[in-house]
Amino acid sequence: MKQTTIPARKDVPAQDQWDLSSLFPGDAEWNTALDRFASYTDAVNAYREKLCPAEGSAAHSGGSPADWAAALSLWEEAQRLAERLGNYAFLKKSADESDSANLDRTGRYLMAASAFEAALSWVVPALQALGEDTVRSWISPDAPEPLKSSFAPFAVWIEKLLRLKPFILSEKEERILALQLEAHQAPRNAFSILTNVDIDFGTVKTEKGEEPLSQTTWSKFLENPDRAVRKQAYEKFYGAYDAHKNTLATLYTGSVNQDVATARIRGYSSARKMELFPDHVDEAVYDNLVKTVRSNLAPLHKYYAVRKRALKVDQLRHYDVYVPLVGEIKSTTPYGQAVELITDALAPLGAEYTDTLKKGLLGGWVDRYENKGKRSGAFSSGGYDGYPYILMNYKEEVLRDVFTLAHEGGHSMHSHYSARSNPFMSYNYTIFEAEVASTFNEDLLFRRLMSTAKDERMKAYLLSTRASDILATLYRQTMFAEYEHRAHALVEEGTPLTVELLRSEYRSLLETYFGPEMAFENESDLEGLRIPHFYNAYYVYKYATGISASLALAERVSSGGDRERDDYFAFLKSGGSRYPIDALKVAGVDMQSPAPIEAACKSFAAIVDQLDAIL
Repeated sequence: MKQTTIPARKDVPAQDQWDLSSLFPGDAEWNTALDRFASYTDAVNAYREKLCPAEGSAAHSGGSPADWAAALSLWEEAQRLAERLGNYAFLKKSADESDSANLDRTGRYLMAASAFEAALSWVVPALQALGEDTVRSWISPDAPEPLKSSFAPFAVWIEKLLRLKPFILSEKEERILALQLEAHQAPRNAFSILTNVDIDFGTVKTEKGEEPLSQTTWSKFLENPDRAVRKQAYEKFYGAYDAHKNTLATLYTGSVNQDVATARIRGYSSARKMELFPDHVDEAVYDNLVKTVRSNLAPLHKYYAVRKRALKVDQLRHYDVYVPLVGEIKSTTPYGQAVELITDALAPLGAEYTDTLKKGLLGGWVDRYENKGKRSGAFSSGGYDGYPYILMNYKEEVLRDVFTLAHEGGHSMHSHYSARSNPFMSYNYTIFEAEVASTFNEDLLFRRLMSTAKDERMKAYLLSTRASDILATLYRQTMFAEYEHRAHALVEEGTPLTVELLRSEYRSLLETYFGPEMAFENESDLEGLRIPHFYNAYYVYKYATGISASLALAERVSSGGDRERDDYFAFLKSGGSRYPIDALKVAGVDMQSPAPIEAACKSFAAIVDQLDAIL
């Protein structure tokens, strides 16, 4: 369905909306469940006196296994209901943020969930306070029945809690840290308000007249084929950042200082160690990523040389790197046809996978098209109960939206298999693994479209789009990872961060990664002060490792047989039952080795070579 107007939510046909009845039949049933959710607080707290010693109490058994099993079962039921309540409220709000009822529902859920968390914040510390040998005896494979069955749903979750125990402080100290959580959001929140609300970026003169420049329109201007428009937008955008550079540097420094301080308070050797420890990812994995990508920068530098020639410019400037090398292909892919195209491309995964995905994409999983008040972009939102829903703003004349649908379908199928293969307390996979299944699907779709492309322009479009995607995810995120680690390491070494130091560090990385073809502006290094992900420390490297793993797995499954496919399904079904490195090893990829990253760089190099030959 090609949209010529944007309808109100009430005018969207039912078949184009997601079917939320897998969560709740309707709003009335949701309201009833929210009331029931509140009752769990008293039900679990009834066990507190037995399980949690009073302050100052020296003699307390810590509770019997039977009492712990009963309390945890109620706690699990409550958490599972909370996830379902939250998912329903979030999805309704995402579909129409202009509906006050949706905003009210989300607010009531958040208040109820916050009250529940606060009232039951004693559960995890009380469990961790028990002797490790005692707790392990409950989840041991040799534990007697009914003990073994009672704690089986919690075994993986408890193991992970025990691993974190050396870094858990006393109850009073944990309470102090918890009370500071909101204050610790100040640098991130201030950065967001400053860059999204307070800074006036002005306007850009285009053939349509003066158009507003903002965080939202910035990328559109940088993709404009008119170089004068790109240059003007770039200078105005970074001119605004230059006017606030001291404030921005201070905010980021505050965020880094908080990371370092929290790591030291908890007893970690570094902030990076603290962030990687919960996923059981060795710091060598991080260093290996940076080292391997740095040793494979030649294909990236060639890409920029190809871009320079294709754009026919004397000097490639920083504002030239996002304009498409090949304009949008004029093609029409109706939604149903896109589903057929995707499931055909994913045939190497077998009929069970493609039939399930096809049924979901054509059934109630997807909210397909734009409507007034709907959230922009796309996402997958899978839970333990209900469908693994997908939000789209699908446009049949935009070929990239087919890739987006394949990407979100990968996330949803990952959630589908994880939820059906694990207990609730250990079904959810980590962010480290999250981008693997989605970018895997994109790669298979790219392979399929390349094999059926009928003209050189379509091939050039596909190659340039794929090169841009891999560059942004593999190379750029690794550069970001290197920068934020430098910033944290400087503070840990006792070197204060200043705006000059931050800019100097970032400029050296820009010059290394972009290579000799790029001519930078004086303000180019201010880019390091505008990346929101830097306020979520040691997060961006997961994008680079994720696409490296997915490219390796896509090649392994495409060129392999039943064993390789079964290994990949074992990964999809792992959920949170394994640590991410172990889950990917089951699939056939060792992220502790440089091999997957080197293979990803070679894949990028091959695409650049093909693109160069066509252009």
